[in-house]
Amino acid sequence: MLEKTFEPQAAEPRIYAQWEESGLFAPRTDGAAEAYSIVIPPPNVTGSLHIGHALNNTLQDILARYHRMKGKAVLWLPGTDHAGIATQMVVERQLAAAGNVGRRDMGRDAFIEKIWEWKAESGGTIVRQLRRLGASCDWSRERFTLDEGLNAAVRKVFVQLHKEGLIYRDKRLVNWDPHFQTAISDLEVEQREVDGAYWHFAYPLADGVTYQHPVAFDEDGKATEFETRDFIVVATTRPETMLGDTGVAVHPDDERYAGLVGKFVTLPITGRRIPIVADDYADPTKGSGAVKITPAHDFNDFGVGKRSGLPSLNILDAFGRITDVDTPDVPADYVGQDRFAARKAIVARAEEEGWLREIEKTKHVVPHGDRSGVVIEPWLTDQWYVDAKVLAQPALKAVEQGDTVFEPKSYEKIYFEWLRNIEPWCISRQLWWGHRIPAWYGPNGEIYVAETEEDAREQAMADYDSEVALTQDEDVLDTWFSSALWPFSTMGWPEKTEDLERFYPTSDLVTAADIIFFWVARMMMMGQHFMGEVPFKRVIINGLVRDEKGQKMSKSKGNVIDPLGIIDELGADPLRFTMAILSGTRDIKLSKQRIEGYRNFGTKLWNAARFSQMNEARRVAGFDPASVDQTINRWIRGELTKAERAVSEAIEGGRFDDAAGALYRFVWNVFCDWYLELAKPVFQGADEAAKIETRAMTAWTLDQTLKLLHPVMPFITEELWAELGKEGAPRDLARDGLLIGAEWPVLPDAFIDASAEAEIGWLVDLVGEIRGLRAEMNVPPSAKPPLAFVAPDDVTAERIARHRDLILTLGRVSKVGSADAAPTGAVTVVSGGSTIALSLAGIIDLTAERARLEKEIAAFDSDIGHVNKKLGNPNFVSRAAPEVVDEQRAKLAEAEAGKVKLQAALARLSEIG
Repeated sequence: MLEKTFEPQAAEPRIYAQWEESGLFAPRTDGAAEAYSIVIPPPNVTGSLHIGHALNNTLQDILARYHRMKGKAVLWLPGTDHAGIATQMVVERQLAAAGNVGRRDMGRDAFIEKIWEWKAESGGTIVRQLRRLGASCDWSRERFTLDEGLNAAVRKVFVQLHKEGLIYRDKRLVNWDPHFQTAISDLEVEQREVDGAYWHFAYPLADGVTYQHPVAFDEDGKATEFETRDFIVVATTRPETMLGDTGVAVHPDDERYAGLVGKFVTLPITGRRIPIVADDYADPTKGSGAVKITPAHDFNDFGVGKRSGLPSLNILDAFGRITDVDTPDVPADYVGQDRFAARKAIVARAEEEGWLREIEKTKHVVPHGDRSGVVIEPWLTDQWYVDAKVLAQPALKAVEQGDTVFEPKSYEKIYFEWLRNIEPWCISRQLWWGHRIPAWYGPNGEIYVAETEEDAREQAMADYDSEVALTQDEDVLDTWFSSALWPFSTMGWPEKTEDLERFYPTSDLVTAADIIFFWVARMMMMGQHFMGEVPFKRVIINGLVRDEKGQKMSKSKGNVIDPLGIIDELGADPLRFTMAILSGTRDIKLSKQRIEGYRNFGTKLWNAARFSQMNEARRVAGFDPASVDQTINRWIRGELTKAERAVSEAIEGGRFDDAAGALYRFVWNVFCDWYLELAKPVFQGADEAAKIETRAMTAWTLDQTLKLLHPVMPFITEELWAELGKEGAPRDLARDGLLIGAEWPVLPDAFIDASAEAEIGWLVDLVGEIRGLRAEMNVPPSAKPPLAFVAPDDVTAERIARHRDLILTLGRVSKVGSADAAPTGAVTVVSGGSTIALSLAGIIDLTAERARLEKEIAAFDSDIGHVNKKLGNPNFVSRAAPEVVDEQRAKLAEAEAGKVKLQAALARLSEIG
């Protein structure tokens, strides 16, 4: 007999160990089995399981378990990412905390050795945590983006792309982190709103030039007064960058400055002559309409500089300090100053010299490093780049013609938009931890790109008569570069392996929307370029998990839900089921209470299995569900078949919420609430044939239900499968008797019985209406009012006769009869085409009940009025957070629906008198 409750804390580690020991996580070796493959989005080796991981990996595991049970050779390939900047930061902090020397004092080789030591000790944390979630990855194939096999793949790709002219070295702007002294990707940049200012500077016009500037306008916006100016006003949030200004831009159609295009200004402090240029980037409606241009320190300005032929002058070093390497006209007082100290000094000088015209306080968004927390600088530096525009064309075409599809399809727009406007991809990082760039420099600056130093030396011999010293590039590759090769490098490429032959291209990729362009698009580019076909046939985009109010989770807000804490307390299954059933929206509103609710779902299933055991429902050898005779058994067989269809189609379509919803409805509403209730009288009755059939049907249905639920809630279903397997006829299983290896049920259409469905559907609807009336009219639970059918037809009369005992029990009524008209003192409702009358006279206090309903209606009226007042206030609707407005609208709809229901109950009271 089952224990009273399922104890996940004890059961889950034991069950997971059984799965691993069984070898079932590995693909079937049967060569005839259809292949299904999926590669895990590699989490950072430094990471711990967060709620986003829980969502993403639950969905992947559902797919892997489902297709495994469908008999396919399933490869879910796991691994971790070396996470260059994050890992380097972790180890540097550890060294500092232990009082050791810094990495620069330690030297590159010794520091990297320390990182490998850290990885050996602590790098497996997230992999162990994924096991706790139930992830059924093939751990024997686990990869790491810096392991030797992937290192070889990265070097080969770099060298080949360089030979093809698709990797090159260039001087361009990058996101520069002055704390780590490295370029970082856009994904590693966090936009933060801060208090700041626009400083308005008057740049004097050179060569004695003046112009008439409008200062007053009529109603039509036409200038009516002018003043003579010998300056032009620009505004900036970063005054220190003026030291690198090489131009001022105005819009070509801005009449105010038409005569100034081609003239010059004299840049304050430096005395540098810089031209006034015309460019569409300048917006005549913002500020003065004139914009200072610093091509070396602003991405937009860089574009203006390219179009207008303006030089790019770098005024910052790698640490964010003022330098005069490109700008000898910068006074020595500023050289070496921190950028923010220079800002204060420049503003003070502008005020002192009179060219500071205004300080406009503002809130604006400033980029910060997500790891360092410091302000990021657009910085002009030599880096390695990929010609992404060339590689993007096949990747675009593949999705356009349907070789790879997105689910939901709407995410294709993000993919297309990025690829059609793609910029060169900066792939070098000024770090030590990562794939070191396979490029060596000769004595005169020659670059030799090769897979090995030996190959580079052979190249150098062509330029020199004797062997010369070569120096390898100090930089490493962007983490996303190695991740872009993940679907094929993890399967052994560049070698021709059996895994590549069998499992590439992969079937599905499950990932988040925020890395469609950082990772998905780049895998598409690299997969097609090196493998000649797309890396995956379908991309399933999961949503973002937020708190119950729709706000982003953050430690500072204190609204983070820790999945490991949930697993410790409630088990993995409730968390997984919650992730699945909520996965159908872009923004998933999650609360602990919801997870607790789905723990109750597991408890419901467990209790149903105990009930079945107590009523001797066991598997019977040779039992054929096609041959059952009892109406309730033919009905549950059909309901199970429909549930199997719904779950299978939903998982195949990547609609995990629909699959979980179908499972919930079948298990809770159909099997537990109705079938077992309907089976009780049979179990307790004298009809032995009906009893034997119903016991066998219950056991068979429970087995099929466990199979259907297993991909979503694997632990509790595996435990029930094992415990129920100890009773009755042995199961006919192909692999080890574990549910994870069982065959997915595929039930025939003939199992759906229309007549049984109609009959039991009639009974279920009838009992539901009776229960609804009782609740609506506040009938005490102990009271059993009589029920009458008003002029029932012959079919209904026959159904009443067959199910009288069930109606009495489930409806909690004293008798079931028929009448030509509704009895006095009864309330009526239509169910299944018949009018039913529930006699309540003398059972409820009509006066008290009428007063209760009127009071509750008045309360709803008050709520409706209060919410309508809020929603009718334009200021509230426009200023309140969207989730707050949505909450109020939902509250209004709920109150209006509640009022309608109570009004209907009040109207029924009038039927009684």
